[in-house]
Amino acid sequence: MSFKGEQHPGVQTPTADSQGFRLNHTMLRVKDPQQALAFYTRVFGMRVMRRLDFEEMNFSLYFLARLDDAEQVPEDQSERTVWTFSQTGLLELTHNWGTESQEDFAYHDGNAQPQGFGHICFSVPDLDAAEAWFDANEVEFVKRSDQGKMKDVIFVKDVDGYWIEVVQADRLGALGD
Repeated sequence: MSFKGEQHPGVQTPTADSQGFRLNHTMLRVKDPQQALAFYTRVFGMRVMRRLDFEEMNFSLYFLARLDDAEQVPEDQSERTVWTFSQTGLLELTHNWGTESQEDFAYHDGNAQPQGFGHICFSVPDLDAAEAWFDANEVEFVKRSDQGKMKDVIFVKDVDGYWIEVVQADRLGALGD
């Protein structure tokens, strides 16, 4: 029998009504898309899969993914839009037009009070190499892998101040209880 998930108070057995549901993306609002795109494409190796502009509402959406080189992505825009919305683990950056020119504009990062949203997370093959890469790219650290009570976990900030957790899966086997 395959693993069906941990059981805790409040957990309910999924019904057939939610069969096929899966998490497609999470969204972060960004002040300046040029800076945010430079960060996520350079530092985390993500690629923009699709940009959607909504002129009447003054915003753009950028869907980013970290793909393996062998993955096939449709060239046709319409097909690529369908492909984008069928994936898992995408990052959507939302730009409300004009924020990039507002000098003191900033979004709440979710970690300042009142707390809400916490972070996104990337898994990497080599945490030490990732930490060195972040240093080489002058990425701001919240916590390094040897700091705090949770060792082998890094937290960095993106250009909008959102926290990004970075982990190496095989170093986390004993995490928690």
